[in-house]
Amino acid sequence: MNSEQFKEGLKQTACIKANSEMHTHMHLMSQRALKITNEINRVYHTTDEICKLFSELTGQKVDDSFRLFSPFSTDYGLNIKLGKNVFINSGCCFQDQGGIEIGDDVLIGQQVVIATLNHDFNPQNRASMYHSPVKVGNRVWIGAHVTICHGVSIGDNSIIAAGAVVTKNVPEGCVVAGVPAKIIKYIKDK
Repeated sequence: MNSEQFKEGLKQTACIKANSEMHTHMHLMSQRALKITNEINRVYHTTDEICKLFSELTGQKVDDSFRLFSPFSTDYGLNIKLGKNVFINSGCCFQDQGGIEIGDDVLIGQQVVIATLNHDFNPQNRASMYHSPVKVGNRVWIGAHVTICHGVSIGDNSIIAAGAVVTKNVPEGCVVAGVPAKIIKYIKDK
């Protein structure tokens, strides 16, 4: 199985069964992602070098405006899509098998976790996983230590306050905070 077949398989099934071909592919591809992220995190790299390494990690050209402060980790890499002017601060962890799409002009704070998988609740099937993509709109600011759970979409211009755990979709132009995250106010353009 290659990454295109894996992505096509995601469209066909909601559950990645333990020990299936898709499950095995995820484990094999995690080694590829580990190799590239270890290179990103091992030594200092220029902005151009980071863009080149992140392009290799995602399998697509990353815009020259992309900025990343290492360390960074992901366990797949090939299911991350980035817009322009994206900044990812240090210590972020992306679990991207289910797909992560980040819009333009997005700021991601330190130690943010974006998870696109959830394990089966049945203890007998716990190693099986359910996938659902995370989508982050344009001009979103995600504060430090935020966790975004699988299947969440964040609307344009929204702010996710530091430490929030986002379990539900976030509409455009609002601030959410807390565990679980709730809307605390709407942002008005000035």
